[in-house]
Amino acid sequence: MPNIILLGTRKGTVIIDRSNAAWHVRPIQHAGIPVCYATRDPRNGTLWSSLDHGHWGPKLSRSIDAGKTWEDVTSLKYPEGARYIVKYLPTPDFDPQAPEGQPEYAEATVFKIWNIAFGNTEQPGRLYAGTIPGGLFVSDDGGDSWKLNRPLWNHESRGGDLFAGGATSENRWGGTPASIDYGVFEPGIHSIVVDPRDSRHLHIAVSSAGVLETTDGGKTWAGRNSGVLNDYLPNPEAEWGHDPHFIAGCGAQPNHIWQQNHCGVFYSEDSAQSWKKVSLPDVGVHFGFPVAVDAEDGRTAWVVPAQGDFQRMAIGGGLCVARTDDGGQSWQVFRNGLPQTNAYDIVLRHGLDIAGDHLCFGSTTGNVYLSEDRGETWQCLGNNFPPVYSVRFG
Repeated sequence: MPNIILLGTRKGTVIIDRSNAAWHVRPIQHAGIPVCYATRDPRNGTLWSSLDHGHWGPKLSRSIDAGKTWEDVTSLKYPEGARYIVKYLPTPDFDPQAPEGQPEYAEATVFKIWNIAFGNTEQPGRLYAGTIPGGLFVSDDGGDSWKLNRPLWNHESRGGDLFAGGATSENRWGGTPASIDYGVFEPGIHSIVVDPRDSRHLHIAVSSAGVLETTDGGKTWAGRNSGVLNDYLPNPEAEWGHDPHFIAGCGAQPNHIWQQNHCGVFYSEDSAQSWKKVSLPDVGVHFGFPVAVDAEDGRTAWVVPAQGDFQRMAIGGGLCVARTDDGGQSWQVFRNGLPQTNAYDIVLRHGLDIAGDHLCFGSTTGNVYLSEDRGETWQCLGNNFPPVYSVRFG
């Protein structure tokens, strides 16, 4: 049974503790600073928050005493010469001043540290961080220092090794609207899934490019988007250019991976070698951001459906959570304990988590809900939190 919930919010890190069969909210940490992701390292209990300083820029903060005190760690930094090809919204010819047919380059800087993940138990110091503009950083000393994974950064789908000169291939990575707050429109890595059986095996998801896999610890990467359909591309089955909102895997059955995509819900039972669309629009299961997967049964997953791309709020003014127990062939929708009128919540990609039979989600309207029976009934933990960016059990 989980005893701690971590919230990354618009105004700081919020920790909610269970004691005496009730949940209690601590005073806010990093008060006034946007925290786009907060989590706990299951190997040693260290708490991590990704801070979005408006003035100082993004940095990481950690606590080794269960959140009583925090320290900033060395900020992630792109190595000199790290460049990428600028993309424009919505098409490459959006800027009439851009040289026709010529890529325009930008020097890489960290706009956001969007996600933090941890290595397996045989890698006690290994951490991963995904950033905007699409860099995967790796630490092997508990976050004291970080290195950019260059094979991914230099992948042919991004234009090749731009450290060495000009592009040698076409850039297939588009931007994400999540970066517009930073005055740019660049790709971002928001999901990192580490195979618990094999520390060399990872999946990442990029908005807007798709899912990639490495089986050799990040030395090589391959796209894993077969079966994903992108409704707004000229070729919906294109290899690149997809917009996964989040991916999550099953701990006991790592070959089972789920994807909440801009264009629907997708499921893979072969380690993302292929995907199957399992949306069910008749009950509202299609558009949304987060997805959570049962730790033991890879066919069981949860989503929080949303109205759609241009109306990002609860469907029909009522919040619901949907669960499938059969790999997406059917979905049950649960509303008990959730508001069914005048609800304008949206749950972001990191805003839903699962621990055993417990689920928790938080919304951009500052509402946090908890279920202790696999999503069938819900209780409200608070209505007046800052906008919630991430929810993670500790």
